[in-house]
Amino acid sequence: MNVRRQHITGVAVAAVTALGLTTLSACSSDSAAAAGDGKFDVVASFYPMAFLADEIGGAHVHVTSLTQPGQEPHDLEISAQQTARLQEADAVLYLKNLQPSVDEAVAQSDVKTRIDAASLTSLEKHGNEVGGHAASHDDSKNKELAGLDPHIWLDPVRYAQVAEGVGAAFEKADPKNAADYKKNTAALVEKLDALNTQFKDGLAHTKSKVFITTHAAFGYLAERYGLTEEAINGLDPESEPSAARVRALEQMAKADHVTTVFYETLVSDKTAKTIASDAGLKTDVLDPIEGITAKSRGKDYFSVQEANLKALQTALGTK
Repeated sequence: MNVRRQHITGVAVAAVTALGLTTLSACSSDSAAAAGDGKFDVVASFYPMAFLADEIGGAHVHVTSLTQPGQEPHDLEISAQQTARLQEADAVLYLKNLQPSVDEAVAQSDVKTRIDAASLTSLEKHGNEVGGHAASHDDSKNKELAGLDPHIWLDPVRYAQVAEGVGAAFEKADPKNAADYKKNTAALVEKLDALNTQFKDGLAHTKSKVFITTHAAFGYLAERYGLTEEAINGLDPESEPSAARVRALEQMAKADHVTTVFYETLVSDKTAKTIASDAGLKTDVLDPIEGITAKSRGKDYFSVQEANLKALQTALGTK
């Protein structure tokens, strides 16, 4: 599936209009309150949302992330202090259905400006296998976890759609800074377009098109660039694979000449290393960019995505 991004999607415009947005602004990702500094106080649910607000809002905004670096966002339970912080915020930027505790807190809050990134692009149902892999040797029906996949930020095209929607929201809500929001959004979208080209060109000619991950986070990326993601776990990174699933993966790895089992830094790598050892495969990191830590292969979204591209090129055998 390769859908070209419009300048700004209809769904993004509709979502912005429906939000009835009020004044926005925001910037640094620290946890200090913005009271008294004249900046609009935005609470972001986790790193990809905070990154968007920082890049688009620039000097006009202050961003606080509910999910701390190194914390697995799927497991987030909001504290009483964070709930109070959310109540005091001018706006919240989140991704519905990724973090149930955030969804509940937002629904119960009095925050007037609520920006749901999931409403600014399209979501699809993904299971453990994504990308059209239908080899005859893979006869598993995969009835494990399947549902709407929230990992839209790992596809640069969808992430750009979200960025445009957030930018339009900022312009509408804070017209005195609209020119800066428009300029910052355009710069961010241009960088995401360039990243999309890097992935498209960098993965166009590889010996294999199949990769194995622990966490089914890369379905949109796989579809975008003609790959197949085979995940050990489902959309929940903490779920345990069945014995049948493990056997099917080992069989598939041999048939499709898979060299590497990818794991991520925020969850245990035990299962990935066990399967890799049993199947005689290598292991490496493919980062879903749910948070930036000292273990991340880069300091921000773009540098980590570039590291992900290099890891995929190595594992798939770039020609």
